[in-house]
Amino acid sequence: MSDNPQETVRELQELVIAYAKQETLEPLKGLGKFAGWRIAAALLLGLGFAFAEIGLLRVLQEETGTALTGNWSWVPYAATIGVAAIFVAIFGFLARRRKK
Repeated sequence: MSDNPQETVRELQELVIAYAKQETLEPLKGLGKFAGWRIAAALLLGLGFAFAEIGLLRVLQEETGTALTGNWSWVPYAATIGVAAIFVAIFGFLARRRKK
């Protein structure tokens, strides 16, 4: 430490700024990378799930022939929504179980 009060104040200011950067900015950078990968994975999984649901709908519409046409044309949509609801329930249960 020096005897000059202005230099002491300047050193204190530099120390506080360096400490603030160390304790706030560096952890936020790490958190940003961590969150970025998780968000990207969630988006890709959601997109894959949406394509699988559309595929299931198309299979039900095309492969059942004339059985699900006319008044029964709503059944493939209901079945697809039902499968999606089951998967959401399973993933919700697993997410809640994992937090504990």
